[in-house]
Amino acid sequence: MAKPNPLEGAQEIQQMLVTYAKQETLQPLKQLGRYLGFGIAGSLFVFLGVFFAGLATLRLLQTFEMFGGSRWASLAPYGASIGVLIIALVMILLSMNRAKKKVLS
Repeated sequence: MAKPNPLEGAQEIQQMLVTYAKQETLQPLKQLGRYLGFGIAGSLFVFLGVFFAGLATLRLLQTFEMFGGSRWASLAPYGASIGVLIIALVMILLSMNRAKKKVLS
């Protein structure tokens, strides 16, 4: 009868621990990386959208004749554009708070 090798059990336990460590650490990190990638891409697109909305508002208001009369009147399109950007920022923050409450509840 062959004598059992005590190293076989140790190698099996080592293999099981390595598999478990990979399963519990590497896979969640890969999922986190994918989640962060989509989040960063989404935030970049939201930023670009808000930026171009503000720029479009400015260019639209600069075409109106009523803002071309005096030096101070020419500043009104800039103020309106800043107002549009502030409104967009408030809407984004409100939607973030709503999503946060939904996740936490």
